[in-house]
Amino acid sequence: MKTIVFDLGGVLIDWNPRNMYRKYLNDQQMDYLLTEVCTMKWNVLMDAGLSFEEGSKQLIEKFPEHAAMIKKYGEEWPEMIGGAKAETVSILEELYKQDYPLYALTNWSMETFPPVLKRFDFFRYFKGIVVSAEEKVVKPEEKLYQILFERYSLDPHECIFIDDNYDNIVAAEQLGMLAFHFKDAGQLREDLQSVLPDFQIT
Repeated sequence: MKTIVFDLGGVLIDWNPRNMYRKYLNDQQMDYLLTEVCTMKWNVLMDAGLSFEEGSKQLIEKFPEHAAMIKKYGEEWPEMIGGAKAETVSILEELYKQDYPLYALTNWSMETFPPVLKRFDFFRYFKGIVVSAEEKVVKPEEKLYQILFERYSLDPHECIFIDDNYDNIVAAEQLGMLAFHFKDAGQLREDLQSVLPDFQIT
């Protein structure tokens, strides 16, 4: 039976900085802040283990005029979570009920992951979770995938990987995983049913 490995943010959890920043900024201001200042490249530093305090300090030195909004990134981070993506969680539940082994492989800060872990009941479906900040390495680096394989004795050729980041999909495929680039729950259902003949929609 195939093992299914899920990414979290963007696949099972609606995470978007705009969910928080729209309280303070209009669309044009958010576009600038998130593409020029609080970028995904910067966010990855926290996913790799840097504290929000240190990450904010470094960014404020570069963009002192945006200090207030930079600080809010860490201070009000929980408000970036819009909730669980219900349709994808439904697929996860169906896979669990049909005894498919489930794991999670995520780029996430260790400061913000514990409250998320407590917030969503669906985490109980996973046999194991690998969090980038805990390992000090992020997707799409090969080392993080190898940690997953070795820790849980998984054969990459028997794994299906689901992620909304295409670079992470490419890395997974290079390691032998069958990988699906997540776009929406409907497409994911079709992708899974195309390779899992026993997977049924209840």
